[in-house]
Amino acid sequence: MPIPHPAGDYAITTLYSVPDDAWYLELDRVDTGHTLVIAIVPDEDPDREPTISLTPGDDHYDIPYDVMRWFIDHVDREIETSRAWMRLRPELVAVIRELREEHLGTIDDEHFPAVLAELRARVPEPDLPAVLAEAFGRRPDGSSCA
Repeated sequence: MPIPHPAGDYAITTLYSVPDDAWYLELDRVDTGHTLVIAIVPDEDPDREPTISLTPGDDHYDIPYDVMRWFIDHVDREIETSRAWMRLRPELVAVIRELREEHLGTIDDEHFPAVLAELRARVPEPDLPAVLAEAFGRRPDGSSCA
């Protein structure tokens, strides 16, 4: 569902690309349907940085400053949401990345106790809530963080 700009002439469409392991935020002109700017926010690989691309083409579009600022604010929030875990200590980032790759970001109730026991052997107890939240969106008691 596109997020409309308050003035109504622009909207942001957010998509996830599984092959790229990245969120795409597209700034679109509503009346023409043209995508003007694309932000790419990788959320699996700490070595890949977010990027902004202007869409190629022969047409020239002026984007008002307040619209661009609004778009960039949304991109900033997506970066914060998608990549916050990457600011943890490097050893925790490595564990979270491994868990995300192995379990694809989800784990069922049946397998959760075994993974939790394995994590307790690898991760200091004070770091366990952050690792579980970022890898699976769960707390150590198995409940959802959402």
